[in-house]
Amino acid sequence: MPLCKMGIPWNPEEPRAANGVLSPANSRGPVYLSPHMKMIAIIPAAGLGTRMTVPPGKGKKAAPSKQFVDLGGTPILVHTLRKFAASPVSEIFVALRKNEIADFQGRLAEYEKGIQKKVHFVEGGEHRQHSVANALAAIDAAEEDIVLIHDAVRPFVTNEIIEAVISAAQKYGAAIAGMPAVDTVKQVERTADGALVTATFPRERVVMAQTPQGFRYGVLKKAFDEATADGFLGTDEASLVERSGHQVAVVMGSPRNIKITTPADLELAEFFLKS
Repeated sequence: MPLCKMGIPWNPEEPRAANGVLSPANSRGPVYLSPHMKMIAIIPAAGLGTRMTVPPGKGKKAAPSKQFVDLGGTPILVHTLRKFAASPVSEIFVALRKNEIADFQGRLAEYEKGIQKKVHFVEGGEHRQHSVANALAAIDAAEEDIVLIHDAVRPFVTNEIIEAVISAAQKYGAAIAGMPAVDTVKQVERTADGALVTATFPRERVVMAQTPQGFRYGVLKKAFDEATADGFLGTDEASLVERSGHQVAVVMGSPRNIKITTPADLELAEFFLKS
């Protein structure tokens, strides 16, 4: 199969943006290629979110981890779960810290009206990769089933993006949502005196990765097994799959599909929620 400039699987008949990213409308085909195919979502939510919280003063309670911070009166994680409960996925697995599982299960009961699908909980690990690995070990999936991994704090993902990633993952085996870079991207070298630019990347060859990231179960499991065997820790699931030698397609994400990691992000999210 020919490749576009970014190394993304390319079909000349598929309309794309100038940088080769598939648009959701053009990447989305029949979501269920087989009546027996399962689609499973994994939400790693065991992070502490240190950029969001401020250490408590003496006698004060610690602020909640970012995934439990209220957005419009509802925890961010619940907003995210509602999006996947309304999507084509049949099962949802959430990785939480061991001491947070029981409490959140109780809180989730308050919001069951908007979450009709079964939510399973697994113990998260020290790093995102460990949390996803624990969830992979808990799911029952066939080689061709689709597994989506989504950031717990990206509550504005749309069903259109979810379906586009599923469709591209079915077609190519691996796919992520992403946005073309707007700013010029520089590679730097850190020195004692500061950062020095070593290279400038053409923007048309750069994509800012978002989630969900979707994979055939067999492709993802192989990549995780290889990374574990080699002691490799990646920045996202796609990096493990790329390392395993499998190409990853990119479908168009959204500027609103933000990852809430700082108080400024939370302010923007409140604006999005009201608009």
